[in-house]
Amino acid sequence: MDTNTNTNTNSTDKTIVFLSRGIDDERATVAWTLANAGVANGQDVTVFAVSSGVDVLRKRAADTVQMNPHDPSMKELIGKFMASGGTVWACPPCSSLRGYTEEDFIEGVAITGAGPVYELISQGAATICL
Repeated sequence: MDTNTNTNTNSTDKTIVFLSRGIDDERATVAWTLANAGVANGQDVTVFAVSSGVDVLRKRAADTVQMNPHDPSMKELIGKFMASGGTVWACPPCSSLRGYTEEDFIEGVAITGAGPVYELISQGAATICL
């Protein structure tokens, strides 16, 4: 019997990483690391930032953040993800509560509501929450 057989019936190549941690929490770095790994493995990855996760997306917010000296900086992780074709969405109410508009965010971030998120989920997207 082959114990390495993948029995996953989900054939989608989509993943959503829910980022709810800010620049002061190493789980934000983990979220970007997982997002990059997904893209590197052929996944269509979307990061959906909620709560303090939207703070990470502000221009220059992640420029000096490096949680672990053995890992790339958060700026590098975000830049690599976006340069590799990853999608980044920011929660509208979370952004609004903090007074952020799309102009406050790094280039390529879109303020996008739950509708498109649920559309990806209905298409079978895997979800990772951090």
